[in-house]
Amino acid sequence: MSPTPTAAAQLARDQADAQRTRTGTAYGLSAYLLWGLFPLYFRALEPGGAFEILTHRILWTLVLCTVVLGIRREFAWARPLLTSPRALGALGLASVFIAANWTIYLVAVMSGHVTEAALGYFLNPLVTVGLGVVVLGEKLRPLQWVAVAIGVVAAVYLSIDYGRPPWISFCLAFSFAMYGLMKKRIGTSLGALQGLTAEAAILAPVAAVVLGVLTWQGSTTFTVQAPWHALLLVSTGVATAVPLIMFAAAARRVPLVSIGLMQFITPVLQLLCAVLLLGETMSSGRWIGFGIVWVALVALTLDSLTSARSRSRRLARAAESAAC
Repeated sequence: MSPTPTAAAQLARDQADAQRTRTGTAYGLSAYLLWGLFPLYFRALEPGGAFEILTHRILWTLVLCTVVLGIRREFAWARPLLTSPRALGALGLASVFIAANWTIYLVAVMSGHVTEAALGYFLNPLVTVGLGVVVLGEKLRPLQWVAVAIGVVAAVYLSIDYGRPPWISFCLAFSFAMYGLMKKRIGTSLGALQGLTAEAAILAPVAAVVLGVLTWQGSTTFTVQAPWHALLLVSTGVATAVPLIMFAAAARRVPLVSIGLMQFITPVLQLLCAVLLLGETMSSGRWIGFGIVWVALVALTLDSLTSARSRSRRLARAAESAAC
C-alpha cells in the first residue's frame, strides 16, 4: 500500500532533515578537529615567531576571503556596514578581541604552554555564561549556577596549583567570550565569510605595519627554507577561513546543543597534542584542576540537554494544540 501524499511529503521532509543533520554534523566535526590540531600546525610554522605568524594569518585571510567574495560577487553587504556606526563599532571591538585571542594562543603554542591554552577553551563556555549574567542580565538556571560555581572553584584551585593565576587560560577564555558577545551584538546581518573579511580588513593595516617593522628589523622568516616555509605562512589564510566556514555551515544545519557538545573536541585534542606529541607534562595537581573544570562542563551540558528537551516538548504541545 503506497503512502498518502501527506505521509509521503512528511517522509521526504524527515529524510531531508536527517541528511541536513548528517551534513551539518560532518562540517562541525571537521571544523573542531582542524582547530584541535592547530598546535601541531603552528609548531610547523617555526622558525616564524608568534607576531610574524599573526600578521601573515590576518593578511592572507583577507586576501583569500576577498578573492572568494569577488568570485561570488558578494560585496553588497559592505555599504550598509560602513554606514552603521553601531555595527562598525561592535565589529571593531570583535576584531580587537579575536586578534588578542589569536596572539595569546600563538604565544602559548610557541612557548610550550599548549595545556594552558587547552584549559582556556575548556573554561570558555563557563566564562560565556558568566558574561551573559553580568553584561546581558541573563538569568541562570540552577544547573548553570552549579557549573559556574564549580568553575570558580577550579580557577581558584588551579591558581594555587600553578603558584599563580593561569593567565593564558583566563585571557584566552575571556577574549573569545568577549568576541562572541560582540558578534551577538552584530547579530545575523553578516555571514561568517563576510564577518571574517570585515574583521581581517580592520586588522590588516596594523598587521602590515607590524610585518613591515619585523622585516626592517630582519626578524622575518618568509624566505627561510624556501619555498616550503613561505607556502606554510601563506596557508594560514586557508587554515583560518576553512574551519570557520565549516563551523558556520554546521551551525545552520544542526541544533545549538549539538554544536555545544562538539566544541569540547577542540580542547581535548589540544590537550592530547600537548601531552602526547609536544612533550608537555601535566602534574597530578593539574589533572585534578582539569577534572574539576570537566565536572563543571558536565553540569553545563546536562543543563543544555534538559533545556533542549523541555523546549522540544513545548513546541510539540504547541503544534498539537494548533492542529486541534
